[in-house]
Amino acid sequence: MLVFVIRRVLISIPVLIASTILTFVLVKISGDPLQYLKLRNPRPPQSQIDGEAHRLYLDRSWPEQYWHWISNLVFHGNFGEQVRGTENIRTLVFSALWVTLRLVIVAVIIALILAVITGVLSAVKQYSILDYSVTTIGFLFLSMPTVFFAALLKQGGINVNRSTGSTFFQTIGERSIPITDDSVWGSFKDIVSHAILPVVVLGLVSYAAWSRFTRASMLEVLNSDYVRLARSKGLSPRRVLVRHALRTALVPLTTVTALDIAALLGGAIVTERVFQWNGMGNLFLRALQGTDFNVMLAWLLVSAVIVILFNLIADLLYGVLDPRIRNA
Repeated sequence: MLVFVIRRVLISIPVLIASTILTFVLVKISGDPLQYLKLRNPRPPQSQIDGEAHRLYLDRSWPEQYWHWISNLVFHGNFGEQVRGTENIRTLVFSALWVTLRLVIVAVIIALILAVITGVLSAVKQYSILDYSVTTIGFLFLSMPTVFFAALLKQGGINVNRSTGSTFFQTIGERSIPITDDSVWGSFKDIVSHAILPVVVLGLVSYAAWSRFTRASMLEVLNSDYVRLARSKGLSPRRVLVRHALRTALVPLTTVTALDIAALLGGAIVTERVFQWNGMGNLFLRALQGTDFNVMLAWLLVSAVIVILFNLIADLLYGVLDPRIRNA
């Protein structure tokens, strides 16, 4: 198992290096960071523009800029300076990352639990009313754009609050400003009331795809020879389902879930925008609008690391769930 883990980690290293190069090139061709200065009326002196270019290391070649950026990042943990602003980029990115991860992790946990339960039941009760109901609900959420679903839920939460005279569904931000109750229970209620609707959006969109995938995987396993053999030996249906079928059916789901983390981060951009969360989504949009290349580089690099990390976790779980893979 140790050799399998080391091999997977070593494979991830060149992938990460390639992602840093691709990220750097994509950001460099996205626009001129100093365009805001050049378009000012009256235009500032050329010496000021040249000074900003020197401060941001823009007066060097692309290879020199890349080495300056990656060496500072690796050896000093420094993501560079903002184009317009003085806030530390590392603090900015990781503060936003915590907000987004809090949202995504809860959504993934809820989506996986629902997907496994409904997918397995749908496969076991194939062609039943339950199966058709789960299928219909799944296709409904799959076909619904995230931005439309988020806006619909937000308006629904506002309508519920108005009709009940309560603030059960908070629809703006991840915390109340100002905080009216700073006790532990008060803070918990405030966080939950703000998180319910965004978590439902991300969770149900992911659940729909994972539920359909679990059903298909489970049906394939239930019709396999070794499951028929287990049944012929007189094992109880529950033991056959849990001990033999479910474990094998979950193997491909781990990979699909890991790959969908990238899509979830993309969905978080839209969801955070609708609910006005100050997470990675809003941070990237602000950096993109202001052509703040160092913030964009930090955002894309952190996102790439998360995707690679979850793919590595998926590979390791694959090996744990299926010994044939780690022994190959």
